[in-house]
Amino acid sequence: MVTRRRIRFIAGLGVAAAALGAAAILRRSSRRCDGKRTVMPAPGLDLDMTAVAERLGQAVRIGTVSREDPRGDEAAAFPVFREYLEKTYPGVREALSREVVAGGSLLYTWAGSNPELAPVLLLAHQDVVPVDPDSLASWEQPPFSGTVVDGRVWGRGTLDDKGSLIGLMEAVEHLVGQGFQPRRTILLGMGHDEELGGVEGATGLAAFLADKGIKLSFVLDEGGAVVEGLVPGVSGEVAVVGIAEKGYLTVELLVEIPGGHSSAPRAESAISVLLTAVRRLEKNQMAARIEPPVKAFLQALAPRARFPLRIAFANPGRFERLIIRAFQGRPEAASAVRTTTAATIIRAGEKDNVIPPLARGVVNFRILPGDSVASVLEHVKRTVADDRVKVSILAKAREPSNVSPVDSPNFALLSRTVLEVFPGAIVAPYLMVAATDSRHFEGLTSDVYRFMPFRLNAAEIESIHGTNESLPIEVLGDVVTFYVRLIRNAAA
Repeated sequence: MVTRRRIRFIAGLGVAAAALGAAAILRRSSRRCDGKRTVMPAPGLDLDMTAVAERLGQAVRIGTVSREDPRGDEAAAFPVFREYLEKTYPGVREALSREVVAGGSLLYTWAGSNPELAPVLLLAHQDVVPVDPDSLASWEQPPFSGTVVDGRVWGRGTLDDKGSLIGLMEAVEHLVGQGFQPRRTILLGMGHDEELGGVEGATGLAAFLADKGIKLSFVLDEGGAVVEGLVPGVSGEVAVVGIAEKGYLTVELLVEIPGGHSSAPRAESAISVLLTAVRRLEKNQMAARIEPPVKAFLQALAPRARFPLRIAFANPGRFERLIIRAFQGRPEAASAVRTTTAATIIRAGEKDNVIPPLARGVVNFRILPGDSVASVLEHVKRTVADDRVKVSILAKAREPSNVSPVDSPNFALLSRTVLEVFPGAIVAPYLMVAATDSRHFEGLTSDVYRFMPFRLNAAEIESIHGTNESLPIEVLGDVVTFYVRLIRNAAA
């Protein structure tokens, strides 16, 4: 799931870090910050982008919407979409085997000539989020029209995530047409319920591969993108690659105290006890610290940062307290250095003159790597410190993901591919605050990365899960080129 919050989070890091420029304690460092590397730009592809754009538009017209309780037409769209892919990409159909897994997810296998090499898994998802009916009048083109106009493909899913999915299929179709034969097996995984957490699709795909005894070289899924101007104090394009995801926990706080008539209130009510508990959690947050994904993010930006930010970015360990202090001044940045606490639901009472006997609160936590569901739950109980408040976990808790290495050959290969397609960009690892299907495959490899080969501006970021989602045809060309280069680099 790509969300606007993910990209705003990147901007928040930069704005908070820019506050470090006022610190007089910054000194010059002996660490080299140039970080330059020479990579040859990728050669152009002979693509009919008008036809590619129309094929993406047709994919958008098939409304593969994910809901907890889908309508009949939405559930029926998924088989139609699978059939569309079969008919549209004959080269893929001939060269790759296809399996339908977990009731609707797809696994394509392009067998490599060297079975000793661990396969690469490239992920995208078939499903899209619903469109708010109240927003329909604000769409420049109908959200499931797949209209190609003004140099863009319009509609729900163009950015999240059918643009990537169709880009993958176009890349493989192109390579098959060129007679390319991979030495390393290439797997394409396409979940059908990513927007619901991948609880059937990605989980089923991972189990399917595990049952076959398959270990992966690396996984690449949606996530970061190529952005410019969102990180103050840093010049040029930044390609942000997710190397970890925060965990997720929602707890329910339940208080039961005898109620009564409002004319004779007790000293404390269920409402007052609940509000005290929530306030304690808000005032006593979990400890802040710089974990490896944020450290790697700052160090990657150092070569492009203005002085004196360059020194702080290059030495986050030395300036950890200062960085944390700056980050805590902005909600987006603060979420990078601590497990966040957010009260989201408070419910109690039905009538203005009746003191309710029951009050319920819901608090959501996004868990920093290094913390855990258990440690957060213990923090909640210790902080609330009131036996009258019953604490329980609501469904869908998940641990933070593993942190993927940035010193591995696979990250180097991914970085080189990014620079071949986006010359002049810098590659920056980062911590994702939301979730993708990729986390379900951690048992099959240590190298799980999250990056979409899209140049995104502020308006396009706002359209993700929102209004007027659309993808420039030029960017769609970059997507195809990127996947062609990645497969060649990984499997040649």
